[in-house]
Amino acid sequence: MITGFTASAGVRHLEITAEQAGQRLDNFLLRQLKGSPKSHIYRIVRKGEVRLNGGRVQPSQRLQAGDKLRIPPIRLGACEPQSLQPSPELAALLRDAIIYEDREVLVLDKPAGFAVHKGSGIDFGIIELLRALRPEEPFLELAHRLDRETSGCLALARTPEALRLIQSALRAGQVEKRYLTLVRGYWNHGPREVNVPLRRNVLRGGERMVEVTDDGKPALTHFRPVSLFKQVSLLEARIATGRTHQIRVHAAHISHPVAGDQKYGDAAFNRMMAEQHRLRRLFLHANSLTIALGGREIAVSAPLELGLKAVLDRIGAKENHGTPEP
Repeated sequence: MITGFTASAGVRHLEITAEQAGQRLDNFLLRQLKGSPKSHIYRIVRKGEVRLNGGRVQPSQRLQAGDKLRIPPIRLGACEPQSLQPSPELAALLRDAIIYEDREVLVLDKPAGFAVHKGSGIDFGIIELLRALRPEEPFLELAHRLDRETSGCLALARTPEALRLIQSALRAGQVEKRYLTLVRGYWNHGPREVNVPLRRNVLRGGERMVEVTDDGKPALTHFRPVSLFKQVSLLEARIATGRTHQIRVHAAHISHPVAGDQKYGDAAFNRMMAEQHRLRRLFLHANSLTIALGGREIAVSAPLELGLKAVLDRIGAKENHGTPEP
């Protein structure tokens, strides 16, 4: 296995093994070319310096066993980033967040406020932190994603085969994701299906948003009431598709925006929730995850964090006694 290139490294030719198959090209290169900036990897792919079976390739291309991959010389050196070293407090937080683990899969109760991976303006995410905590781990990849503001069940694959199986299960609708969310208003619909298409990267007010549009991708969310209050409702949301910000946009579309949603929500409602009930984050939590993995099924759940439970307690206390809890 390649662990990195130096200035003297020449062109490398690799044949993808069965164990490596199923990975996206960009993820494969990031793991193989340790220390090379992500932007540089995307640049050499875009320029055609990386070749797959003799031709140009997209970063999202999934590798197959037997593929022939050409990797150009990569210069590392002064620009090589320092190794990520999570603080003891952060390391403990992540270790405590692991709610399930076997030889193929790891499931984390992701804390709110953590991106799942590094990106624009974000130096590291959950996946980079876990790899830093487990340098001996031969393979660790995100199996799906959660919004930065969302907490709850996040699955990672520990083998290429597990990653292929989970992604295949996602495409076949054999992964069930259930969320708990608090929304504005009294929900009097009973179980309700929201089936409207969504499109990403719509510019609105200089900000990239997800919007309901006729030419968007299909998106289906099933809402079910769990607890009803006078001004808010706790719902279970089950998603049949995994579009970006799907639950938040669908909830806002039917005039029940998610509490604490600064992007798609109601600013006045969010202020009321912060002032009266001390809600300081998006009230969206991935409560349970069920995955068909080959011949077995993995089912895990993550209870609401204490801060969100306290918000519900304060709402209940106000309605029962007429005044907010101190």
